[in-house]
Amino acid sequence: MNSDGGWPVERLVHKEVSGGVATITLDSPRNRNALSVRLLGDLEDRLDWALADESVRVIVLTGTGPVFCAGADLKEQRAEPGNAHEAPVTASFPEIMSMIWESPKPVICRLNGTARAGGLGLVAACDFAIAPDSASFAFTEVRLGVVPAMIAVTVLRRLDPRAAAEYLLTGEVFSAARAQEIGLLTRAVPEQELDATVAHYAGMLLRGGPEALAITKQLVRSVPDLAFEEGMRRMAELSAQRFTSAEGQEGIAAFMAKRPPSWVPQPETAAEGSGARR
Repeated sequence: MNSDGGWPVERLVHKEVSGGVATITLDSPRNRNALSVRLLGDLEDRLDWALADESVRVIVLTGTGPVFCAGADLKEQRAEPGNAHEAPVTASFPEIMSMIWESPKPVICRLNGTARAGGLGLVAACDFAIAPDSASFAFTEVRLGVVPAMIAVTVLRRLDPRAAAEYLLTGEVFSAARAQEIGLLTRAVPEQELDATVAHYAGMLLRGGPEALAITKQLVRSVPDLAFEEGMRRMAELSAQRFTSAEGQEGIAAFMAKRPPSWVPQPETAAEGSGARR
């Protein structure tokens, strides 16, 4: 029982950490991991934990069941009679997408299956998105008379403009192969290769310096918008700063000594039992 004398409320999002990788799992398969107020609250809490925990270097976001995320919980979006103009429930969804997008730690979306509507906002917010090639996708909002407003902020930064118009306007279902082609996914792989592919990307990310990864994540987004000469000037300054930084010097020393740099997690240092789901 909890402190109020009642039974504890079951968590809809679980967490575990092992070898520097935190896995955050949406676990509400009864409603296809829909973005309910409860699930969003749990997800925000788990992301806060992963971002604050210094042992976490990489975050993996995934789900249980055949669907990664079906989007908004439509039962919570219905206005009460007499309150037709009441704003729909969005809970902390905008803040959560911002947390993922701005996270200094790389975030990999491991899609366990299909995603729809708001779930695609989460997919697009992550740095990497790996899905089974059997998964399907759709921006279904217009078919409900609503619009993909909040998720457009992340989605339109990923998708080819023509493809964005095609799928956001029609609501048509498209395949994982097509999702990779238009920029929504990093990789679409056979289901039996999903975990190995995610582990491959996580392993490569663990080899990068934490500060260098956070800065490079920002460069990928900001440098194309800089004027050429301004970009060259600012990047020359940044390059010099990084070569002389403590992390840069450690990386160079490790390379010269043919040893792993200090930030690479060592298997024997992983806390026993740290992978338990909570």
